[in-house]
Amino acid sequence: MRKLPALLLAAVLALLAAPAARAADNGNWSVFPASTGSAQRPYFYLSADPGTTLDDKVTVTNKTAATLSFRLYGADAYNTERDGGFGVRTEKEKQSGVGAWAKPAQNTVTVPARSSVTVPFTLAVPPDAEPGDHVGALVALDDHLAPGPAADGKVAVGVQQAVGARVYLRVGGPTVPALAVEHVSLAQHRPLVPGTGESRTDITYTLHNRGNVTLNPKVDLTATGLFGRTLLSRGLTKVPSELLPGQQVTLTEAWHGAPQLDWGDVKLTAGAKGARGSATASFLALPWLAGGVLLAAALALVAQRIVRRRIVARS
Repeated sequence: MRKLPALLLAAVLALLAAPAARAADNGNWSVFPASTGSAQRPYFYLSADPGTTLDDKVTVTNKTAATLSFRLYGADAYNTERDGGFGVRTEKEKQSGVGAWAKPAQNTVTVPARSSVTVPFTLAVPPDAEPGDHVGALVALDDHLAPGPAADGKVAVGVQQAVGARVYLRVGGPTVPALAVEHVSLAQHRPLVPGTGESRTDITYTLHNRGNVTLNPKVDLTATGLFGRTLLSRGLTKVPSELLPGQQVTLTEAWHGAPQLDWGDVKLTAGAKGARGSATASFLALPWLAGGVLLAAALALVAQRIVRRRIVARS
């Protein structure tokens, strides 16, 4: 049996959206800001002016019965494409914000079983740093690859896991909240014969943070039909809890029970503190059977006119 020459590696980055006052945790180890006195910080909330350097500490706790080794690094955060969730860059990706500015005092750390190690780090904000929010994380990456068993000539996959403590940095200067709804499109799904099944319209749109501060957006969906009749009005729940500066995410909302015969508009309105945006798309709901009949009639009318013109031209 043929064997591949190299082991495939998969890096799994797990930044847990932990509730307030709880560390990012994957069950085996956790990463969190070092406590200051009796207060335990859930995340790093920092502020600095351009050209200044901050000093802080991060704690890594090993919850297992064996010694674990980790690589420590800073990473930029982003909104994931799938659902707009919180994600961070891998160690090998290019970092331009918090990921480039945060430097742990040591790049590797070994934590004994059921123990914690606290590591100092510096966060040097460049003199030309853009004002506003810069979001990232301090990540503890499992420094040991654990490939699974290989059988029947198949390749085992080594899996690395990582956990990160979020870093919310506000750089001094003007803050500009701005939110836009873009690229609204509709995909209609209707039964061939009216009344024989459910009609659904999938509404796809892009939510774009055009400002320099993190936003907590809310999105409302409304639909109106002929003569301004309200067909739909509701707040959407599948929206990112926080949209980072400059980030955009494309989402789809299903409108079940959409009309099978109507003409109107769908409007999406997004709002956050100090920011608001909206966009509209028009729709024509027409049963497939009726649409086919109208198309056939239109084609017949065009054909009839062509024939008449040819007859006139010959006479």
